[in-house]
Amino acid sequence: MSWQAYVDDHLMFEIEGNHLSSAAILGHDGAVWAQSSNFPQVKPEEISAIMKDFDEPGSLAPTGLYLGGIKYMVIQGEAGAVIRGKKGPGGVCVKKTAQCLLIGIYDEPMTPGQCNMVVERLGDYLLEQGF
Repeated sequence: MSWQAYVDDHLMFEIEGNHLSSAAILGHDGAVWAQSSNFPQVKPEEISAIMKDFDEPGSLAPTGLYLGGIKYMVIQGEAGAVIRGKKGPGGVCVKKTAQCLLIGIYDEPMTPGQCNMVVERLGDYLLEQGF
């Protein structure tokens, strides 16, 4: 299965009538493996800051998590594995696997829990597969 199929079939699919606004799978170096058509253009320093937070949990909390120049308030996560952020009625979930980052961005009516479930479930599967 291509990485684009993971984005299209597993991240952008409909859950309880809702779906992510955009999603992507990136390498730890920020290289785009696959993304939805409307995923924001991320900057290398944004990915570096995310990777730093996985190594030093809490480092993004004072400044926020940025994706494509949009700031998300870091609200919770799992040290070294998941970063969750909020911006108005939407937010973001970033799941780290051994080789990549899965990023899901959502807006209402999708709930934070639905976004987290979609992104983290695929991330857990990829971890089991060695990715």
